[in-house]
Parts: sequence; structure tokens; C-alpha cells
Amino acid sequence: MSKQSSDHLSDLIKSLTKSEKRYFRLLSQQQNESQAKYMQLFDFFEQKENYSADLEGITFIKASQISNMKAHLMQKILQALRQFESAKNSEIHIREMIDYVQLLYNRGLFRQAFDILKKAYKKVAKTGNLELKLELLKWEKNLLNQSVGSQYSQNVQRVISEVEDANSKINLINQFTNLAVKLNSIYVKTGYIRNDVHLKEVQNLFYDGLPHHEEEELSIHEKLSLYRLYVNYYYFLEEMDFGYKYALKWLQLYDQHPDLKNSQLNDYLSAINQVMIAEYKLFFYKNFLKSRERLHALNEQMQKSVNENIRNRLVKYVYVHEFNRIFMLGKFNLGVKLLQKLSPDLESFIQRSDEHSRIILFYKIACLYFGDSQYHKALEWLNRVQQDEKTDLREDIHSFAKILSLIAHYELGNMEVIDYYIRSTYRFLLKKGELHLFQKYIMRFLRKLAGEFREEELIPEFRKLLNNLEPLQDIRYEKRSFIYFDIIAWLESKIMGISVQNRIQERAREKMR
Repeated sequence: MSKQSSDHLSDLIKSLTKSEKRYFRLLSQQQNESQAKYMQLFDFFEQKENYSADLEGITFIKASQISNMKAHLMQKILQALRQFESAKNSEIHIREMIDYVQLLYNRGLFRQAFDILKKAYKKVAKTGNLELKLELLKWEKNLLNQSVGSQYSQNVQRVISEVEDANSKINLINQFTNLAVKLNSIYVKTGYIRNDVHLKEVQNLFYDGLPHHEEEELSIHEKLSLYRLYVNYYYFLEEMDFGYKYALKWLQLYDQHPDLKNSQLNDYLSAINQVMIAEYKLFFYKNFLKSRERLHALNEQMQKSVNENIRNRLVKYVYVHEFNRIFMLGKFNLGVKLLQKLSPDLESFIQRSDEHSRIILFYKIACLYFGDSQYHKALEWLNRVQQDEKTDLREDIHSFAKILSLIAHYELGNMEVIDYYIRSTYRFLLKKGELHLFQKYIMRFLRKLAGEFREEELIPEFRKLLNNLEPLQDIRYEKRSFIYFDIIAWLESKIMGISVQNRIQERAREKMR
């Protein structure tokens, strides 16, 4: 058995909760000799920490049988999980009911099939899942053809009308989601808008791809997809006020239709997250705290009853937004303490995260350490950004990691390496199209300071750079540079002779809304 397939099975087994493992064992109690071997294989993977390619230690199964046994065990676990989740997950239950309809239909038991179909319709109405509704309508058409009655024509016309309506809604939702995916693929590569050409490309993509619609006439699920799309678009353009407006509309839909919160929990959680991102970036601290209460309450309520994916997302958002709260306040020392508390689980959390999330996390952690004046630790995390082979993923963060590294080296007095790193950074920024006035001013400043400088000459140099940078905050494609690192606060701290943390805290209080 290949190492990859071993890892897939072991990952599945390790992801099971205690109650899921107990349920699987109960289902497997009626063991014949072959079944007993499957359970031995299950126990082997559950107990073993590392999984070598040749699965050393398996003596109870012939080597030639391991691959088939593993595939069968994985299938049995998934079947058990489906049964286990069916009572809690309405969509899994509906798919199960559709399977029952098909089985009964194949046996010619049309009346019994129709009874289950009616029950499934009631469940679908609560979830709003249009794809499942289409599947049910398909089987209703099949059943109508087998039981022609007095209302046959009327029922057929109703089903056809519902199919057309569902298809129309699905088509519109697909156009919204396809456009959102296209926007996200550009954002994940480049980060925020760089220049007029980039802006025009994104605007053309958006408005050319946006289908005609009347918002007030849309169904709930169409509105959810539309608001999600607008949030992605405006966040990409850094027009956070507009993005916040649509994020609130997205979240308010769930408040207006609370039944959807459970069936669409993943999306509901995304709505909370997007609202909090806007509140963080707009410094709406009071609103942020209210949203934080909502997130924490959801986490406490759902931790024991949701699947592993949502549980991980809840934990991720709780901590990410706690770090964002710390950034808003400028209390980086608290962030470092929280990191130390999380330290035992941090690496496993990083491994569970996708590549995009990892790069953002590395950079945020580096900024926490920088804000706490722990420059060696900041460099460790900045190096993790720069060592990532996928420099075509969030090129903006890779670029600013290099700039922040230069400043950290300056703070540590590593003047002998500054010139080398400046040349390296210059080449990288030029290649990625990220060489703006902001970066040029900083590199020119650091190169100058790397030479012979008396202490009394430093403050005027800091003032010169500050005077050069401050006007950039009002230029669209330059001001985004200040998102990644508050260099104004760093310069002012040098001029005022205070820590960067204290100055950022003062500036944070001025920004609070």
C-alpha cells in the first residue's frame, strides 16, 4: 500500500471523535474472521503515530491483502459515518431518502416510494438545497409516469414549473459563485489591487460576469450568493465600507431566517467572519466586540455537535479575531502571550490550514513579535513566509515580508547584511510588479542608514522618511502598503523615543470608531 493511501486512511481514523469510534465499533461487533481483521487494522492505525510506507508491524494480514483490506476499511468507516451523521445532518438524510426512493421504485413499490418522497420534500424545504430538490423532482416525474391518475396533467405541469424555477435559481447562483471563484483566484495570487490596469481588469471581470438580477425578487439562497460575491469584490478593491454593508446584509439574512443557521452553518460562520474582518479593518471596535460575542457563543454552543471541519473553523476564527482585536488595540505583548499559550498546538493548527491561510498566519505572527520588539522572533516567522516555495501565492505578503525583514535587521543592528538584502528585495519587487514609492523610500532610507551615521543624525533622517511617506496614505495604490505594517507609528516611535507598541496604541485610540 502506498504511503499516500496509508496517510489518507490514518487521517480519516485520527479525525474520528470518541463517539464516532464507539459507533463504528458497535456496528462492527458481529465479526466473522475477515471482519475481525478489519478491526485489527483499524486499531493499528488508531494507535500508531507514524505511518511508514511498508506499514511495519502488521503481521495479522498478508502483505498482498493489505491494499484491499485498507480500501474496504475506509469504505466501512465512511458508511458508518454516513449513518452516524444522518440523524444530525439533514442533507445526508435527504440523500439517504432519495436512495430509498430509488430502491423502492426499482422494485415497483411506487406508492411506498412516493410516501418517502413527500417526507423528503418537507426536509428539503427547510434546507433550501436546490440541487436536492431537483433530484426529488426527477423522481416525482418518474413516479407520476407510473401512476397516471385524474390529476396527472396538473401534477406534471406543477413539477415542470418547479423544475424550471429550480434550474433558473441554480443557474443564477452558479453565475454568482463562478464569478466569486474567479475573483478569489486573482486575489489569492496577487493580493490587493496594485494599479489602474489591475483595477480595470478586476472591474471588467466583475461587471462583465455579473448576471442581470433584481435583488428584491431573489430567493434567500440567491441573495446569500449575491452578497457573498459583493463582499469578495469590495474587499478585493479595499472598499471596506461597501464590503461591510454587504457583509451585514449577508449576516442579517440568517438573523431573519434562523432556521437556516443550522443547515447552512458553514456559510453562516463565513458571514460572521467577513463582518468581523470589516469591523477590524475599519476600526469599528464596539461593533467588533458584539460580533466577537456572537462568534464565541456559537463556538461554545456548537463545539460538541458539529463536524471536524466546522469545529476547526470555529477555533480558527476565535483565535484569528482575538489576534485582530490585539492588533486593533496595539497590545502586542498580549498577542505574544496568547501565542505562547497556543504554542503546543500551533504547528498542528498550521498543518491543518490551507497554504493561503498559512502565509497570512506567518506574517501576522511576525508582526506581533515585531510590535513587541522581539525582532529575532519576528525574523523567524518572516523567513517562513519567504521560504515558502509558492511565491505566486499572495505576492503582496511575500513582498512586505521582505520589507519588514529589512527593518527587523536594522533594529537588530545587522548593518552588514542590509545592502545585500536590499538588492535581493529590489529584484524581487521588480519581478513581482510590487515596486512602489513606499518600498523605494524605505529601501533608500535603510541603505543610507547602513552607512556611517552619528546618533544625532538619525532623528532628522527618520523625519525625512516620515515626511515622504505620510502623503502616500492618501494615494489609492500606495495607501494599501500601510495595511501590512504601520511604519508611520514605527517612525514616530523613533522620533519620540518610545516603543513602537506604545505609539501604535496611541494611534489605535485615535482611529477607534
